[in-house]
Parts: sequence; C-alpha cells; structure tokens
Amino acid sequence: MTEGKGTRNNLLICLAFVVLLLVIDQVTKIWVKTTMIEGEMHEITSWFKIYFVENEGMAYGITIGSKLLLTLFRILAMSAGLYFLIRIIRTGRFSLPFYLCLSLVIAGGFGNIIDCLFYGEVFTSSHGSVAQLVSWGQGYGDFLQGKVVDMLYFPIIRTTYPSWSPVHAGEPFIFFSPIFNFADSCITTGVLALLLFYRKTCTTALELLQKKKHSSSTPPEA
Repeated sequence: MTEGKGTRNNLLICLAFVVLLLVIDQVTKIWVKTTMIEGEMHEITSWFKIYFVENEGMAYGITIGSKLLLTLFRILAMSAGLYFLIRIIRTGRFSLPFYLCLSLVIAGGFGNIIDCLFYGEVFTSSHGSVAQLVSWGQGYGDFLQGKVVDMLYFPIIRTTYPSWSPVHAGEPFIFFSPIFNFADSCITTGVLALLLFYRKTCTTALELLQKKKHSSSTPPEA
C-alpha cells in the first residue's frame, strides 16, 4: 500500500514538473514572439541578451535533414522517453531526483515539439513585424512545419582569434555564441545530470525493463 502510494506520488510530481516546465517554456516563447520582430535584441547585461531568432532545426539551432522528418523524429523520441519514464516510476525502484532529471529532458523535448506542431498554424510571420495570433490554418506555415523560437543569448567572452591561429586568424570570436530557449536548457541540464550522476542508474533501469519485458513475453510452463 505504502509503496503504491509513493509510486503514484512520484508519477504525479513528475507530471506536474513537466507541465510547469512546459508552461514556462511556452510563456517565454509566446511573449517574445508577440512583442519582438525576428532579429531584434534586448540587452539585459553585456553578457546576457534576449535575441529573437527562429530555427527549423534541433536544439541550439542545429539543423539535420528535413523539417518534417526532424519533427516526426522528435515526437517518436519524446514519446518513447515518456513511456520509459512512466514504466520506471511504476517499478518503484529508483529515486525521485532521477525521475526529475528524465522529466527535464522530456519536458524540453515536448516544449520544442509544440513549436513545430502548432506555431506555423496559429502565428503570422515574425519577419519585419511582430507576429500575430490568428485562427487555425491562417499562420505562416503548415502543421508540423512550425519554427522553434529561440531567445537566450550569452556572449560571455568577446575576443579575436590570435594572428598565429591556423584557422580564423584575426577574426572575431564569441564564447558562448549559440542562441537557445528554455526547453533547450531543460534538455541540456537533464542530460548533463544523468551523465554526471545517474549513468549506472540509467543502465540498471534499462536492464530492469528488459527483464520485465522478457519475463512477460515468456509463456508459463505447463
């Protein structure tokens, strides 16, 4: 009874955590999209700026393959991740912090999926004017073709490559140059935490689920 209650509590906590992260992600994106023109920048400090860009790729603006295939891959990957999370929570074998790290990755993935699924349908273009929320189908793109909104920019160090550098000699250099969003930061934080603190736990969880799958698929002896 106690173990079952604890499992349900962990499941509810993780679900609430994912929903909270999704709300934060979407609120920040919608605020930027409906108040700024693409390419516009607000300087918060010399090393932190709100810089509105849109991309059709993965986290941090990485682009691989077609937009449609990338969106479908995201949906499949995050659905599998959510299924994995629910399964291991129901085992009751692992700690809440481990579940929350996985929840970070899943929330971040679904946050960017929402942009891809719906933004093209319900927002006008941000090129040259602030985007407007419109009726379904009146937006700048089709279903599954929405662009991901990025806005967090941390040019912490601005310098130039030394003259003796074999590449880009004398050219400007910025660290950290990627522009990303809250969902990207959730994915990065969750993955780093899993790699640093839960590598063995991830392996154990996968092995446990494989054993359960094998035992459930083996017919009982007569």
